[in-house]
Amino acid sequence: MSLTASDPAVVAAERSAMPSPGSAPLMRVSGLRVAVDGGRREVVHGVGFEVHRGETVGIVGESGSGKTLACRSLLGILPHGADRTAGELLFDGVDLGTLSERQWRGVRGARISAVFQDPASYLNPSIRVGRQLDEVHRVRVGLSRRAARAASVAALARLGLVDPERVYLQYPFELSGGMLQRVLLAIALAAEPELLIADEATTALDVTVQAEVLDLLAELRATTGLTVILVSHDLAVVSQVCDRVYVMREGNVVEHGPTRRVLRAPQDEYTRSLLEAHDRYGIERLHADAPQEEAS
Repeated sequence: MSLTASDPAVVAAERSAMPSPGSAPLMRVSGLRVAVDGGRREVVHGVGFEVHRGETVGIVGESGSGKTLACRSLLGILPHGADRTAGELLFDGVDLGTLSERQWRGVRGARISAVFQDPASYLNPSIRVGRQLDEVHRVRVGLSRRAARAASVAALARLGLVDPERVYLQYPFELSGGMLQRVLLAIALAAEPELLIADEATTALDVTVQAEVLDLLAELRATTGLTVILVSHDLAVVSQVCDRVYVMREGNVVEHGPTRRVLRAPQDEYTRSLLEAHDRYGIERLHADAPQEEAS
């Protein structure tokens, strides 16, 4: 039997997934608007969301929903022709929208980092992956050449790459998609950021490797307190790792709340249509297999 928002299991799940009362979010976005075509066409319409320390928050929606533009705004790396026209982006109390490019360099890649869908396109194919990771350790962390190499090999090992010394010496084209994504994660986490934006980071991976990367993100969160924004069109992925979820459609947030509540008792018709589209990929099985919480 399907659950409704008033069912005890849903109420208990929603209560347990909510941030602690009075805790300030690490990231709070309000009134975010993004326009393209020289400002003539608005594609993100006053979006707001927040993420608390240690949370994994999902932002989901179909291609073109505005989720990627919203999150790239948090990094100050909107594509050519796109501009943030309004909105407050508070990160640890500082409005990112007021930063100069010099100030951004102290935030982007250091306190806020990101991994994207196609890791190969973010790595230089002519430079060994170890050297590319070394550069981050030297520039962002300030390590010596020798210390950077040791830190890079240790990072590759921590991210589950077998024979990290060998991987360190390889070129990107010699590695599989899953290995490349782990290398990109190592680069993104080198400076120990507080917030990681994972934008469709598992989309191009096969199911087994996808599960490994999701497990890795969960482990990093548990061991380091990493805060994650997971951008995805795949509700099955979001259901596995996210505490709360925001559903976007055509540049608007149409529903948000604790992941279990949103996925088991969606209030918006669009969210229901997304769930129906994902039925064949196992989301109903995940619901059926999930333990039933009791109201406290």
